Amino acid sequence: MPGPVPESVSRSTAIVAGRVALFLALMYERSSVAELAESLRSELNRYSVGGKLPSSRSLVERFRVSPVTVSRALAQLAAEGLVVTRPGAGAFRCAPREAAPAATDTSWQEVALSAEEGGEIVPRSVDASGVLVSLAAPPPGVIELNGGYLHSSLQPERALAAALARAGRRPGAWSRPPVEGLTELRDWFAREIGGPLTAADVLVTAGGQSALTTALRALAPPGAPILVESPTYPGLLAIARAAGCRPVPVPCDADGVRTDLLAAAFEATGARVFVCQPLFQNPSGSVLADARRAEVRRIARAAGAFVVEDDYARSLAHEDAGPLPPPLAAEDPDGVVVHVRSLTKVASPSLRVGALAARGPVLERLRAIQVVDSFFVPRPFQEATLELVGAPAWPRHLRAVGAELRHRREVLVGALRRELPGLTLPHLPVGGYQLWVRLPDGADESAFVSGALRAGVAVTPGRPYFCAEPPGPYVRMSLAGVASAGELAAAVGKLRCGVGTQA
Repeated sequence: MPGPVPESVSRSTAIVAGRVALFLALMYERSSVAELAESLRSELNRYSVGGKLPSSRSLVERFRVSPVTVSRALAQLAAEGLVVTRPGAGAFRCAPREAAPAATDTSWQEVALSAEEGGEIVPRSVDASGVLVSLAAPPPGVIELNGGYLHSSLQPERALAAALARAGRRPGAWSRPPVEGLTELRDWFAREIGGPLTAADVLVTAGGQSALTTALRALAPPGAPILVESPTYPGLLAIARAAGCRPVPVPCDADGVRTDLLAAAFEATGARVFVCQPLFQNPSGSVLADARRAEVRRIARAAGAFVVEDDYARSLAHEDAGPLPPPLAAEDPDGVVVHVRSLTKVASPSLRVGALAARGPVLERLRAIQVVDSFFVPRPFQEATLELVGAPAWPRHLRAVGAELRHRREVLVGALRRELPGLTLPHLPVGGYQLWVRLPDGADESAFVSGALRAGVAVTPGRPYFCAEPPGPYVRMSLAGVASAGELAAAVGKLRCGVGTQA
């Protein structure tokens, strides 16, 4: 007879079964909401304007759904302007929307927006296309390998809901917070970063993108060169160009930025800012080698320049990552490093809470720019963040995400090597949520991306990650935006049928 099942196996099986059950429940709930909303939408003509719809209780009984489903369906119709809900009274039909006004002539704006560029060294063009690739939802039925956030099944939705509910009951939760952020939250970020930093060195920001925008505005005037890793995050390039700055690429390899080329770039350009992601760099996934960490700070200090450290993926370490190197800011005695981090990537796209950390006079400039731009981060979000990271569910969530990302990485890498051996993986990351894939020499990157979409798979083109001519064709594939590892394997099967001749 077979022996007893080991406790660890039983526990793992239970965890997997729980995740599957939760995912299926979420998918069923969302489908039920959409179906109920469509049924109610089709029946609205039965009611006069201002007429009352059936009560929530009657809708629950008639459609055999939960009260939560009814509430969400009515909220969807209210958002569409079809009904209005009145607490304690019910839902009522709204008047039909008026026809949209005739199109007006806005061509004059092309002249107005271009005229301001006349005296600028670098035009302040705003190109969000590289960012929108990872924000736009793919068409129905398309597997999302171009996402930039965790799938809802990987997000700590219950912990987030509980944290928000507890935060709303905190005394003073809706009062004005300090412009720098709540002291307790700044202290938590300072402890997470480590080294000599304290709460007094930290500003709470509305996510990582906002923090990067503030940092570049504080450190580089319009027209100035900004050194960036090549390849790098398209959102950073968009920020730099929108500020009228000129991004200058510094090539990277498997050990991070090439410090010999970094020194040469500082000397050639006179730049005073270098932006990097030393840990699980986006898109390559590389980690800055130990021998280069101190060298980056030394080179920047010698050039009289700042290093903006975008530590976006520290909480996305895979289960097999091992000990992580500390942030550059934790080993910076001279105030060279301006540190950026955010909780958005590992929690939820809507938890726009992050931090800027710096030492010296630059902190006051960062603070002033943030106050002018946004005053402060809403206090309920800050209170909810404190509740979230202080709950026992938070470390469990981080461990679960690390284990799942490792599993997904192994599944996707294995499928690519079996099904599309012509593709190259220059570096296998042990953190982050993406694979950086090199296409064969001479391959048409745009054709590959288009062919993948026709086959039912959305991948991210590599071109937006380079601020100059790319060294070859690449695509980025995300591990995080799908419901399960099985979808990753299915996506590669679709790719083999749709773009196999290009790979």
